[in-house]
Amino acid sequence: MYTKTLRDQRRGLLGWIIGVVLIVLLESAIWPSFSDMSGMQDFLKNYPEAMRKLFNLDQFSTGTGFLNVELFTMMMPVLFLVFAIGRGARGIAGEEERGTLEVLLVNGVSPIRLALEQAAVVITSVAVLGLALFGSIVVCSAIFGLGVPIAFAASGALSMTLLGMEFGLIAAAIGAATGKRVLALAGASILAVAAYVLYVASQLVPAITPWGPWSPFRQAVGGGPMGVGLPLTFLWLALGGIVCLLAALPVFDRRDIAGA
Repeated sequence: MYTKTLRDQRRGLLGWIIGVVLIVLLESAIWPSFSDMSGMQDFLKNYPEAMRKLFNLDQFSTGTGFLNVELFTMMMPVLFLVFAIGRGARGIAGEEERGTLEVLLVNGVSPIRLALEQAAVVITSVAVLGLALFGSIVVCSAIFGLGVPIAFAASGALSMTLLGMEFGLIAAAIGAATGKRVLALAGASILAVAAYVLYVASQLVPAITPWGPWSPFRQAVGGGPMGVGLPLTFLWLALGGIVCLLAALPVFDRRDIAGA
């Protein structure tokens, strides 16, 4: 089931890979003309301190900082979340809505194994997209002179991969527990939006600042993911989705699929 699902989804994944590569290429192509602009630092100093901190604008004059702002504050997180949540919701819940889930279970595939294989599909797909992001950053950095070290590109790609995996597994867990693809999409998407709002609010509102570390966005992009090494907060990204999936397994195992 694992290999069949990956094979069935390969064309869609290829399209997403091409999209990510093109976005990195377009943003990187701006850098040579942007880096030659005079007075940029003075312009950035006019921004409020909270905005400079939120979007890491103090590092905007370097190639690494430029990509952190242009790619990792909004664009790449949104792309990876849409991709991963869609993949997660399509797994168990998608099969159930198409009426093919019963056939798989009747043929001897246990619910637990099926759920784990669909989760593995999400993890593999997001990881492949992350590798495409990493490779495109390394290549474009060399072509356009951004000067992004390979280790920095790896940490940036890893942060997006783990962020996508977390919410993709959450979507898969909701789909397995409810059998409803729409609920899986909506639930994971609402949690992602809430996490982003918490992250932004924690950067702008002092009273909410202590709650910031609970947001997956703070864990993934806080301080700019390229150049921060491999922070321990990345572990929370990996654990969040896994915990949700494990909690959904017994619910899916006991659910009456035939009556759904």
